[in-house]
Amino acid sequence: MNLAEGVQFISLGILGVLMLVAALGVVLLSNIVYSAFLLGLVFVSISGLYILLNAGFVAAAQVLVYVGAVNILILFGIMLVNKREDFQPISKAWVGKAATGAVCLGLFTLLSSMVLATPWQLSTATPAGENAIEIIGLHFFSDFLLPFELASVLLLMALVGAIILARREYIPDYEPEDEQKVLTLRERPRELVATSSDNQEM
Repeated sequence: MNLAEGVQFISLGILGVLMLVAALGVVLLSNIVYSAFLLGLVFVSISGLYILLNAGFVAAAQVLVYVGAVNILILFGIMLVNKREDFQPISKAWVGKAATGAVCLGLFTLLSSMVLATPWQLSTATPAGENAIEIIGLHFFSDFLLPFELASVLLLMALVGAIILARREYIPDYEPEDEQKVLTLRERPRELVATSSDNQEM
């Protein structure tokens, strides 16, 4: 093993450990803002793995799209949500947790079977080099057109959801008697104006 291979091996280990620790922080931390920041760290670690695979365009797209757009959108959605509304306890919350655990276990099993079934061998094909972007564009709009459009719809749904959460108004469950209402302004009493017909009758 020469110096370049050793640096790549150490970089792979550091990025892998950093990505796993950050992903565990996203799931286990109770503060949702910290979880969002750690999600950005996960995306940056993945872009580093792409750089080790000589996929510079994919690494740049990872940083620009996920770190610079999706993660910032999530942070704006979190920080703009009105925090004055307390969360109510949900009855039978264990059902949702059990369903989430089952979905995560199914995804882990699917990914593990895919990893074990894939022949991990170095490709002998000629590197694309400067034509990599053109080849990626051709695959995006031919073989992977449907996943590409579905990803666009997913990003649009995330944008609309963040806007809806940010614009949600705080509506209290009860109206205090000794305090003025927050959301509505008191209407000024209107003065009756006499019309011409009323003046003639008078």
